[in-house]
Amino acid sequence: MARSEIRPVVTLRSTLGTGRSYVTRKNRRNTPDRLELCKFDSAAGRHVLFREAR
Repeated sequence: MARSEIRPVVTLRSTLGTGRSYVTRKNRRNTPDRLELCKFDSAAGRHVLFREAR
């Protein structure tokens, strides 16, 4: 079965520049803009903003 283009795999990168990242899927119909989530950055030791990288 082919992967759907409606829910592509996206990479979330830390805004602190620590090099940490998360990989997730998003629904392109519901969130057409870049995804921003507050996640835990293990290098910084706290929660920071992660933005979608293209």
